[in-house]
Amino acid sequence: MKKDEGKQIFGVVKVGDKGQIVIPKEARKLFDIKAGDALLVLGDMSKGLALVKTQIFDDIVEDVFK
Repeated sequence: MKKDEGKQIFGVVKVGDKGQIVIPKEARKLFDIKAGDALLVLGDMSKGLALVKTQIFDDIVEDVFK
């Protein structure tokens, strides 16, 4: 996979007994994910799961209330 496509593989994570995963340090750094950040979990039966910082919705919500 070419790096200029903006896609990366960060490694494999395991799901713990409580359903928790650890996001790899490199991914947290690249996407500026810090402790306490809220992430939206999206799912598509054919494509899998995606995590999105809820912060990206701040601008949209702000526009709605203008």
